[in-house]
Amino acid sequence: MTHTDARATRTPQAAPTGRRLPLLDVLRGAAILGTLMTNVWIFTGPGAEWGAQQAGTHTGVVEGTFSVLANGKFLSLLTILFGVGLAIQYASAERRGQPWPGRYRWRALFLFGEGTVHFVLVFAWDVLMGYAVTALLVAWLLTRSERAQRRVMWWAAGLHLTLMGLLTVAIAGTGDGSDGGGTVSREVVDLYAHGSYLDQISFRLENAIALRMEPVLTFFLLVFLFLLGVRLFRAGAFGADEQARRIRSRLLAWGLGLGLPLNLAAVLAGPDLFLLARYGTAPLLALGYIGLIGAVVDRVRRPGPLLTGLTSVGRTALSGYVLQNVLCVLVSYGIGLGLAERLDGARPWWVVGLWVTVCAVLMVGSTLWLRRFSAGPLESVQKWALRH
Repeated sequence: MTHTDARATRTPQAAPTGRRLPLLDVLRGAAILGTLMTNVWIFTGPGAEWGAQQAGTHTGVVEGTFSVLANGKFLSLLTILFGVGLAIQYASAERRGQPWPGRYRWRALFLFGEGTVHFVLVFAWDVLMGYAVTALLVAWLLTRSERAQRRVMWWAAGLHLTLMGLLTVAIAGTGDGSDGGGTVSREVVDLYAHGSYLDQISFRLENAIALRMEPVLTFFLLVFLFLLGVRLFRAGAFGADEQARRIRSRLLAWGLGLGLPLNLAAVLAGPDLFLLARYGTAPLLALGYIGLIGAVVDRVRRPGPLLTGLTSVGRTALSGYVLQNVLCVLVSYGIGLGLAERLDGARPWWVVGLWVTVCAVLMVGSTLWLRRFSAGPLESVQKWALRH
């Protein structure tokens, strides 16, 4: 099927208008700050990035509550929204009569480069590299028929759930998850608490395969969520009209009504079901968050500081994502303030305070930045690089 054929199969609701959808910015802002609800425990835990991968599950009521609310949910939301962004760019290219994927390939490759730098220099649990690879595939799929896209979307979901199910059975069979995972070696704990920046970079590079397994294991989930974002956008789920509200109401009812109890069950079942909790039930709850946030925004008559801050973070999402990780590194690791070790006895409350503080910095900072500039700093660099 050609680009023209794909255009002809789209529904009327998918017709591009060129207008910005304010709800998307709010959702992106919530997704960025929501991912930090999970990552902040990684930065502040023993062994940081490697420690979280080895030790596994969350402990304590406060950390457990953060896990129930955020672990995998905002990552799924961010992934859906990336698919929405891809659909918007496809619609823009179509409206202008430009070839597709065309120059978008360079955009995805540039994103992969940004993710690689972010992984090496800042944070091992980077999402940008996986998004870039998935985007290249989904960008091509957008030139296929709606039927082909639906088929790939549901096949990807089925393959992902099958893989997660098999891995869960394997984990339960070994019994390794019964005590929350393995212990973190003293050497790795010291690396992040006292080691040099170059030593940390070397450690990431030496263990790159292990540290990059998440996007590999969840590739089918990424494909599904990207295409789901495309479908939601084309159905008009993010608009301000009555049809959009009806769609979001259904997302709210099904996402929270089914996703919340399933997620609670997976979390309470123990560490053996960690994969199903993070990568199985979390995406369903993410859909509920779209409906919930949409319902709240629909009722706001005049945006206050919170909504304004979320919108600003959403408009500078790439910069905000990287900056929040840089700030947590500088606060938590020994190459900065080293508070992860110094305030270990004050967990979990100092970690909650760190999350609140970084969120406030991002919301205020992005709002002030956008008063003078039209895009975030990394977004501007990306635009400049892709023009040359």
